[in-house]
Amino acid sequence: MNTLSILIVLPLLVVFSYIFDAIARKTKFPSVILLMFTGIIVRIGTNLYGFTEFKFLDQLIPVIGTVGLILIVLEGALELDIKKEKLPVILKGFFAAALILNLNIIAVAWVLQNFLNMEHKTAVIFAIPLAIISSAVAIPSAAGLLDHEKEFVVYESTFSDILGIMIFNYAIRQFESNQSLISPESMIALGLQIIGVIVVSLFITYLLFQLLQKIEHHVKFFLILALLVLVYAFGKFFHLPALVTIFIFGLFLSNVQALLPGFMKKYLDLNQAEKGLHEFHILTAESTFLVKTFFFLFFGFSISLTQFNSLNPFLIGLLIFIIMLIIRYIYFTVSTFKIIPSALVYISPRGLISILLFIQVKEVAFIDLSKTIIDERVLLVVILLSMMIMALGTMKKTEDKDETDLLENTEEANTNSLDEFLDGIANEKDDLT
Repeated sequence: MNTLSILIVLPLLVVFSYIFDAIARKTKFPSVILLMFTGIIVRIGTNLYGFTEFKFLDQLIPVIGTVGLILIVLEGALELDIKKEKLPVILKGFFAAALILNLNIIAVAWVLQNFLNMEHKTAVIFAIPLAIISSAVAIPSAAGLLDHEKEFVVYESTFSDILGIMIFNYAIRQFESNQSLISPESMIALGLQIIGVIVVSLFITYLLFQLLQKIEHHVKFFLILALLVLVYAFGKFFHLPALVTIFIFGLFLSNVQALLPGFMKKYLDLNQAEKGLHEFHILTAESTFLVKTFFFLFFGFSISLTQFNSLNPFLIGLLIFIIMLIIRYIYFTVSTFKIIPSALVYISPRGLISILLFIQVKEVAFIDLSKTIIDERVLLVVILLSMMIMALGTMKKTEDKDETDLLENTEEANTNSLDEFLDGIANEKDDLT
């Protein structure tokens, strides 16, 4: 493919992504499914023209995915508005994310171990990516929900991302060092590590705030993003939960008045920091959109339909998804005391983080991929099923909301008409008097 062809294809892909996003806003059908299918179709077309070697994707997809992961966590943190009145929904989102995530991991790992004869370590490592909700897909898809439900989705999916990645890295470290997954020593060590990372994150956040204020160059936000990528890379090198740093930076940046300690505030110009927040948020959202576009396109492009030559991936993916959907249904039934809970049951899509962690599984030393029945095909089935169910749930919820709004508007119009009629009678009576 020559330079001119690339210059034509890449902008067209971005244009298609914008169109898919517009379609998703109208229909509530996830745009990432359309992106993946576009990648699959492009792959079929290139195969017809004799292009079959795409080994460069093995290195390209993890890099794009990691940058996308950083941007998604940062954007999710920037979306969080920490206020006292929102503390209940924040806690509900956190506990829902933590409990459902861990129950999914336990249930899926048990099924993989007992029905598919996988080793305990391997079953747990494969179960974690399948259990994580994708905030990059869930948050935009919640636009048609009620305000309090929308806020819950933002908090739950963001916490699911963070907790899932931390559990994944923690489990790998424990298994590689031949230690038990849950023990008093390991829990204490993890707690101390998280506290240490939070303290370091606070210091890094302060330095980045200072940079935002001191840099007078008109291009400074990409420098901040580059430094955040470096922080993540160094954290990964030292096996630290580096995403916590990204999350804390975004959280403090969007809630600087409420969260930043007093001794730090007096050294910062908070008005200037808040002024630049809007621009930084826009840049992060635009960058996330671009990276997410190419990630899902390339992921779809990497899928060869010839790999789906067996029913096993479909059956295993369906079984795993049903188990996780039942767990989510039970949780919301018990927590809301409703046999038919809200549309929140359906909003648990899998996406970029699940794919990225699956790619990282290939680098885990104690897992022999040639002997595991779980692969990208099963992951793709779970992703598509979760997104389809989410689309059906959100479309139904949007229709119910529209009907409710229409009914309320009709009642309000009727009330206004009645008031006007009564006022008219009263005025006529006054005239006669």
